[in-house]
Amino acid sequence: MWPFNRRSHKLPHSKERVLILGASSGVGRAIAHRYASYGARVCVVARREEELAKVVEECKRFRAEATKAKKSEDAENVFLAVRADFAVVDDVLNLRAKVEAAWGGIDTLIVSAAVMTLRPLYELAGLSMEGRTFTPPQVDKDGVERVVEVATRTMRSNYIGPLIAFTTFIPMLAASPAPATLLISSLGAVVPAPTLSIYNSSKAASLMLFQVLAIEYPYIAFTRIMPAVIRGDAFFANSVDGGAVRTADPSKNGLTHEEVARRCVTAVDRGEQAVFLPAAMGWFAHFVYWLVPSILVSSVNKMYKYEVKY
Repeated sequence: MWPFNRRSHKLPHSKERVLILGASSGVGRAIAHRYASYGARVCVVARREEELAKVVEECKRFRAEATKAKKSEDAENVFLAVRADFAVVDDVLNLRAKVEAAWGGIDTLIVSAAVMTLRPLYELAGLSMEGRTFTPPQVDKDGVERVVEVATRTMRSNYIGPLIAFTTFIPMLAASPAPATLLISSLGAVVPAPTLSIYNSSKAASLMLFQVLAIEYPYIAFTRIMPAVIRGDAFFANSVDGGAVRTADPSKNGLTHEEVARRCVTAVDRGEQAVFLPAAMGWFAHFVYWLVPSILVSSVNKMYKYEVKY
């Protein structure tokens, strides 16, 4: 069905207006490059203004290489860079005003920004564990408050940010001839793993929000992509809780930004609803967890070097 339902039949990339939240690095940056190479108008958004300026220059080069056009031929508003924190309402409303003034609206909304946590819950709370015995035996006030502070910061980026973005931009998307939005979620949103309790639950919250919105606003194409580990150490090194990576070295293992970006754009073009990446691994893990959870638990415990003797 995809060849007959491709979004490009209604909206060619050369006419597409793409807004990318979280575009200064990683997958968001790679998605910006890909849309630029297709001739789309691209607005990149992040908190790091210097990096955004670099992304715009990169997008101009990608567009020029793809279209054989000179950089000077780029229209003034083909590429926009807006410094904003998408978890701050005023920043997002200002972003909407700038996009509306430049383009009159958007066709595609990409939500790529997120933060990571890496520590088991009670380690974060200040306890050590041996079997069923905790030391100290109870969590003190500081420990509870530390957990709440990390969870609040994580939810701010992984749930509140997407919530503000969808609330702000869905009415604008509705005016597009082929409106679409993409949430870059995580395999961890549907498959639990030890040490990731706060991260996984925050991603699950935004994923469920996205799925409900897809039902409430069926005239917009909602695509959710759930990748496994993505290569690159910056995301893990800047974890909110300061935890250490327990899996294989993420700077050398995992999906590349470019392959995730390529699959994201393809999924949006096809109007796909749910995408696991790698596909076989994602679907297998998802169904095994529901059918034979003990197999998956054993696997993720080994992956994250987590063992509990009791």
